[in-house]
Amino acid sequence: MSLIQTYFERLHAQLQALEQRSSAAIAQAAERCAQCLLQGGVIHVYDTGHLVSRELINRAGGLAAFAPLSFDLQVTNTNAYREAHGVGAQTTPETVRCIVRAALDRSRIAPNDVLIIGSVSGKTPFTVELALQARARGVFTIGLTALDYSSQLQSEHESGKRLYEAVDLVIDNAAPYGDAMLTLEGVETAFCPASGIGAAAALWAVVAGIVERMTAAGKPPTILASINKPNGMERYRETIEQYKQRGY
Repeated sequence: MSLIQTYFERLHAQLQALEQRSSAAIAQAAERCAQCLLQGGVIHVYDTGHLVSRELINRAGGLAAFAPLSFDLQVTNTNAYREAHGVGAQTTPETVRCIVRAALDRSRIAPNDVLIIGSVSGKTPFTVELALQARARGVFTIGLTALDYSSQLQSEHESGKRLYEAVDLVIDNAAPYGDAMLTLEGVETAFCPASGIGAAAALWAVVAGIVERMTAAGKPPTILASINKPNGMERYRETIEQYKQRGY
């Protein structure tokens, strides 16, 4: 069997594991997101830089209600002498708290919104701090992470918590420890990660549940159509205007 065939076998097994582990959490997430939109809320998506950060946003077949969230603090102050001696570029717990607080203050996130936070390892300070502060503001937080992986890692946040320990609801993307699915004799490092595909499948399943629930409530959500169809751009603009007026 070729490695390509092996990859597809592992991928099928990965999706089966995702379904078995996370179907209940996905249904809960869909219900909470649907209720959020029906009540005039917004669903925000924060990801640490993998596939999810773009997969759900502004996509044909996706929801207009998804809002991307990203933030950073860039400081340009290079000096070779100071860099050689390790001066500067320190991120203290207080720095993390202040940056996340400022990001939430400047964002459009409001109480009773939903915030989806994606992190495979779930150990980084900003990810955990975002979950904790958002919850403190009355935002419902959903963590998308890899439990088999994250549970074996040490948190870098001052609380000692990992993402799955800091959010209201956890969706396990079922990726293995180390993330990669394939190995080959003569190749030192495992390859072909599982987390991106697992995360995307989980969140599109959440979207399916949202559409089903909102349609049953008589308020189907605004869904983006492809701009590449005839009159696609005109239809897209009309769809965005519809969402602006309805809010769902």
